[in-house]
Amino acid sequence: MEKIYNVLFICTGNSARSILAEGLLNGMGKGRFRAYSAGSHPKGAVHPQATAVLQYLGLPATGYRSKSWDEFAQPDAPQLDFIFTVCDNAAGEVCPIWPGKPMSAHWGVPDPAAVDGDAEHQRKAFMDAAVTLKRRIELFLSLPIQKLDSLSLQQELHGIGKQ
Repeated sequence: MEKIYNVLFICTGNSARSILAEGLLNGMGKGRFRAYSAGSHPKGAVHPQATAVLQYLGLPATGYRSKSWDEFAQPDAPQLDFIFTVCDNAAGEVCPIWPGKPMSAHWGVPDPAAVDGDAEHQRKAFMDAAVTLKRRIELFLSLPIQKLDSLSLQQELHGIGKQ
């Protein structure tokens, strides 16, 4: 049986970008990956545009919640293989000590929830964020993870964040 990799996407508020990434990877990972999301300072609610975009993309749009990254540093938390920060603020914060020492990289995406303007501008910002994350997740899924040594894999993960 093939290993299922656990992936955590982190953003400060865990209401938009990390939620989008969680939904995208769970939908695109074809059972090889289990994605989670969390925030350093969770807002406590998922932004409605995040779930609307997931639904538009044909992915599940329910069951998400804004939660603290502390949940994933607990002894009974899923053993994480990869952690990706998707906002610049979270990338600069001091993270908890993650059990198992997962590989990490920064995949910064502009915050769609910070976009001013009417509903159409905000919808477009969320769609742009989703497209960027989808492209990066496609690149991640194409990596021969089991065949790469850790240094090569780490370099690939960092390179994806620049795409």
